[in-house]
Amino acid sequence: MIEIHNLKKVFDKRVIFENINLDIDEGEIVGFVGPNGSGKSVLFKIICGFLRPTEGSVIYENKIIGKDIDFIPSLGVLIEKNGFIEDYNHFKNLQYLAQIKNIISNQDIRDTLNAVGLDPDDKTKVKKYSLGMRQKLGIAQAVMENPKVLVIDEPFNGLDKDTVKKIKKLIINMKDNGCTIFLTSHIPGDIDELADKIYEFNNNTLELIK
Repeated sequence: MIEIHNLKKVFDKRVIFENINLDIDEGEIVGFVGPNGSGKSVLFKIICGFLRPTEGSVIYENKIIGKDIDFIPSLGVLIEKNGFIEDYNHFKNLQYLAQIKNIISNQDIRDTLNAVGLDPDDKTKVKKYSLGMRQKLGIAQAVMENPKVLVIDEPFNGLDKDTVKKIKKLIINMKDNGCTIFLTSHIPGDIDELADKIYEFNNNTLELIK
């Protein structure tokens, strides 16, 4: 489903990674581990089409990202901070974003908010949200349209134990429905529990450790 060939990324003459070669099947959860600055977020941004590689290619269903297509068509993303409208509540933010593709209903949005542990009827504006509430909303935004590919960088940051359980259940359900998921976490147990394969950044490349 997704093929990565000879991927290399250089910033200001610094090699972030090179010689990355992966074949990811539909419905796989693939975990990535490594210290901060090792290249996890950069790799994810290249897979999503947000950055172009210095060398190599990412191929989605036989189409080269950045050449044949700009982005994976059905994609959910949680990387770094989300640009929500601070004076809107969570429902209105998701409703606004959903208008871009117009493929889900208001009830779908409500169901997604419930699934991540947010009250759909809460009118609190995003500017008053805690880190955990922002994280829940970011996950809701990434999954609400049932994407075929989900790329989530540190999804459990700022979440309490009960919410972590909910998000893990949500991720597993998406996998069972055929979603291909790219995942990072600084907690090894989370990655080991969820991922079918785990890759570690080592000496500017990836090493399969599971």
